[in-house]
Parts: sequence; structure tokens; C-alpha cells
Amino acid sequence: MAGGFAPKKGKRRLTAEMNVVPYIDVMLVLLVIFMVTAPLMTQGIDVELPQASAETLSADDEPLTLFVDARGDYFLDAGGDPKKALADQIVIDRVGAILRNKPETMVLIRADKAVKYDRVANGMSLLQAAGAAKIGFVTDAPSAPRPSTATKRDRG
Repeated sequence: MAGGFAPKKGKRRLTAEMNVVPYIDVMLVLLVIFMVTAPLMTQGIDVELPQASAETLSADDEPLTLFVDARGDYFLDAGGDPKKALADQIVIDRVGAILRNKPETMVLIRADKAVKYDRVANGMSLLQAAGAAKIGFVTDAPSAPRPSTATKRDRG
């Protein structure tokens, strides 16, 4: 065959490549879904926190939080049903078990601003009885700056 194209002799070689583009698309969609839903999945008891200006604490691990609602009931964010009020001894037992396994766990109290102080103090003593050496308090930042308490005479 002069001037014509002759087909190549031999077998065509098949390539076995996997197309990963659809899998990447699915992974990106799942990533977006988790990024949107993760902030909405916080659990806990609704409490109205008192306001105070303080520096925020940073911790590598999740802290253990004792919630005190407006009625003075105790709730923990670890172990058991987080919506069920706990008796004093159960708080001591659960917090003690967590601190024995992980002694560096940060312990916080989230108390409603309407709760009586004696319930918060009792919660602190329960946490100390369970082995918590340091206890932090969770508050909201104040919405407006506090007025100055200095008088004209103090200024000058």
C-alpha cells in the first residue's frame, strides 16, 4: 500500500486507571456537610451565664464541665445522659473516675446566674471531693463596658 496508512500490527494495550475525580467530589461534599453541622451539635444544659471580663483559657483536651441550672440541679457533660439531673454522690463518682484516668483534665463550672450561690459552692466541694485540684468558671463577656467607679474627687 503505497501512501496509505496501514493499521499497526499487534495487540492494543489496555490501561487500568481508576478515575478518582468522583470520589474527591463526594469527599468535598461530606467535608462541607460536617463543617456546617459540627457547630450545631453542641450538647448541654441551657444556662444563662453571668457576665465577667476575663481571659479565655486554652486547653488541648476537652474540659469536664459541671452544669448548674437555674433550679440548682447538677449535670455533667461526660458519662450518662447529659439531660438527667445527678445526685451529689454520682457527681463525685463520675468526676473521680474521669480524673483518675486523666488527671490533667480541666474542670469547669457553668452555673446559671439565677442559681443560689450555695448550690455553686456545693458543686465546687463535690468536684474537690472527686479530686479536682483546680476549678474554673465559665462566664459570658459583658455586653457593655462597666461604668467607672471613680468619682470626681478621685480623679483629681
